[in-house]
Amino acid sequence: MDRRHFLGTTAAAAAMGTVFSEVPACATAGNPAQAGPATPAAIVRAYTGQDHRRRLENIRLGQQSIRACLRKHLVTSYLPGQCSYNLGEYPCLKPWNPDDWDEQELDKLRAQGIELIQVHEEWNDPLRRYGGNKLAPLNPAELRRFIEMVHRRGMRLIVYVSSGYFPRRDPDFRPEWARPQDLVELYYDYTACSVVSPSWRAYLLPRLRRILDDYGVDGIYNDLGYAQLAGNGLPPTKDEVLAFEESATHDGGLADLLALIYAEVHRRGGIVKVHRGGTSAPLTDLKVYDYLWVGEAVDNDDKLRQAVKNHTPYVVPCLDMSRAKIENEDDLYLNAIPYMQFPLLLAGRPFTGQRASIPGVQYQSEATDFWTRHCRAIWRHYQTHPQGPFSYGWWDSVPGRPEARPTHARWLKQYRPLVEEGTWAWLEVSDSSLFARPLPRDVVASVFANRDLYLVLANYSHSPATIQSNAQYAQFAPQAAGPTTQWNIPARSLMILQRSAG
Repeated sequence: MDRRHFLGTTAAAAAMGTVFSEVPACATAGNPAQAGPATPAAIVRAYTGQDHRRRLENIRLGQQSIRACLRKHLVTSYLPGQCSYNLGEYPCLKPWNPDDWDEQELDKLRAQGIELIQVHEEWNDPLRRYGGNKLAPLNPAELRRFIEMVHRRGMRLIVYVSSGYFPRRDPDFRPEWARPQDLVELYYDYTACSVVSPSWRAYLLPRLRRILDDYGVDGIYNDLGYAQLAGNGLPPTKDEVLAFEESATHDGGLADLLALIYAEVHRRGGIVKVHRGGTSAPLTDLKVYDYLWVGEAVDNDDKLRQAVKNHTPYVVPCLDMSRAKIENEDDLYLNAIPYMQFPLLLAGRPFTGQRASIPGVQYQSEATDFWTRHCRAIWRHYQTHPQGPFSYGWWDSVPGRPEARPTHARWLKQYRPLVEEGTWAWLEVSDSSLFARPLPRDVVASVFANRDLYLVLANYSHSPATIQSNAQYAQFAPQAAGPTTQWNIPARSLMILQRSAG
């Protein structure tokens, strides 16, 4: 697809409030008659008068019934089906080369409802081994080919960048960009460049613009690489201009830089995903991202939920399965859906871990560095189990999780109707007339109102709970019984209920 046409149409849709809410039912490669799934049509384009009436009546019901909740949101411009796609290894013996295997994989992802593909740092060349660099691809022609594959299926693609991390040994690096604060792990020897260094901004921003304009990507995933200026304890660089308020609760310089990047990406109709680290978000009231990725280095899903449930939408959790243990795959959705979040899928080519064993690359010791140890464990498993189960990313387990993908597809199918364009969501309802009696401790209820009204009930305790609603609902699941007002929710489980008419 021509990129100017693609971004032009999405930019026009953004002005109408419809951008990203609808994925066209395009024919899949190799089978023109097979159409992928489409989300419900955007309100301004397709709602009939009766559709508007149903939506407004359900919103009125929510307004009248719910007196207090954690947060309330209007859903617009939301792509819940997101995937981190492993293109291949980096560093590598041979650069990745998208082929028919990737065509088939993208078909499968499209069929299960994936709308947004992101690629991690294997797209670029931070070690300058293949003619690229930290902000340029290792093989531009093949990147363009992969982007065309994604666009042909009506999906969007964003690539990894960092507004802070930069290789200290890169020939372009200038000492005045950074205080002595480095990320040294696996093969990385990165520094965190100062967000208020004028010369770093002058280097970074034109290269970000070039990524957007030269390769046809639909936005960026920004791994901030940010060392908070407040209380940093290190002397400023000779180049820094400390122009903003910096405190434990406000990232002044970071917010300014991210707002400039956000505007530049959105000027092209693009998408910005941000990752600050762990469970944190940029400390600012400015609009600086469309999606926030959380979960790296977090080893407990309940802790992740509690830490991020009040972040500004849209949050995309990715529990770090290189460290975490879960009882079953459903736990990831139990902890996300009631808070209008949906987990990131790890897919693409198997993550072999060979990137930690490439001759001529200097690595950190396996004995002392977690990522060297983790990647080499994946590589050893891959060599002894060439048929899988595979890992699919840095944050995946070893061995891989065969049920991860079908579970993601099953829950995404149920979640998507909850977050149609124009839905009003009341998250963690604490005071309402929805129930005959107060909810048990550790049971959370959230409400999603559009043409239909959905009630999400999550039981976080290790004991079953009984809930009585004041209206009849049917369970929104295949072959589910209903409607009724009595709900027995097993321990550590989630129910999505649809309010019955009348």
